[in-house]
Amino acid sequence: MYPSLQEKLQRYQELELKLQDPEVLADVSQMVALQREMGGLAKVAKTVRSFNDLEENIETARTMLEEEQDDEAREYAEQELDELLQQQEKIKEELEELVAVGDSITRGGLIMEIRAGTGGDEAGLFARNLFDMYQRLVEKRGWKSEVLEINQTELGGIKEVTFSITGEGAFHQLQFESGGHRVQRVPETETQGRIHTSMATVAVLPEATDVEIDIKSDDLRIDTFYASGPGGQKVNKTASAIRITHLPTNTVVQCQDEKSQHKNKAKAMRVLRSRLLEAKEQKAQAERADQRRTLIGSGDRSQRIRTYNFPQNRVTDHRIGLNLYKLDQVILGNLDELIDEVLKFDRDERLGRSGDAESN
Repeated sequence: MYPSLQEKLQRYQELELKLQDPEVLADVSQMVALQREMGGLAKVAKTVRSFNDLEENIETARTMLEEEQDDEAREYAEQELDELLQQQEKIKEELEELVAVGDSITRGGLIMEIRAGTGGDEAGLFARNLFDMYQRLVEKRGWKSEVLEINQTELGGIKEVTFSITGEGAFHQLQFESGGHRVQRVPETETQGRIHTSMATVAVLPEATDVEIDIKSDDLRIDTFYASGPGGQKVNKTASAIRITHLPTNTVVQCQDEKSQHKNKAKAMRVLRSRLLEAKEQKAQAERADQRRTLIGSGDRSQRIRTYNFPQNRVTDHRIGLNLYKLDQVILGNLDELIDEVLKFDRDERLGRSGDAESN
């Protein structure tokens, strides 16, 4: 039962053994990567193990009940079996939930990209609002965030920013933030009080491991250049900024946030792996049309998913028809209700579509 979850338990057990290998423990980067993967699988592994243990205990209890002749002992065995079956039903519900959310539950990390769209300076300021909103959410959830690349405007807005978020359930919670985010409000620079509409796009990429995406050095072109800030201001006087081009796919990533060329290269490689993994998964989904993600999980950056209307204090998620008149709270990072409703919609769709197949 639940073959996909049993496979995850098997992988978790393999990682347990690897982390006992002295050679792995001596390689810090490999050890950290394995620990990160193991952390993502921990919840699934614990639940599946409990289910497997219960199945064994239920089988043992049934055997004892069949063999027992004493009436008092049989009554005790029946009570014990009933309790075990009740526990099993509860864990079955948890397993169905894990099946419904798919692989997202096993990923702890993500890379998010926010880019200002149409709307000039106001779009840049809105992109800054979105970045701050997600940073506040990270703080509330006890996750960790690291800026990988940021390009700011002279007015304090953001042209584009790339940052990582790590923590238990981070990717699962934020996987559906990808798409177009629209704001309707009166800009600070507007003298006649007119409402303007601006856009920003958000992309959520699963953070890839070396195992998932193996990049050959021969497939890369690495260029260095001088980092610069708003208005051409020099960030430093050394050619520490890095631009990496993945030649087979013509995917280009650059990073100049750090003063160290080595650190910029490491950050750029993290982003490159995640973009290549995203492209790989989208291709696989296209080839298996019947197993595509649900409507809200299309991940299309051009799709308008949400509107933030400041005059009405309203945030609207267009994919599920949800209106919340709590924009003042949402923009402060209180996204729980919004995220929960989107995840519930996706879960219900998944259960209705694939629950029967998994239970065989």
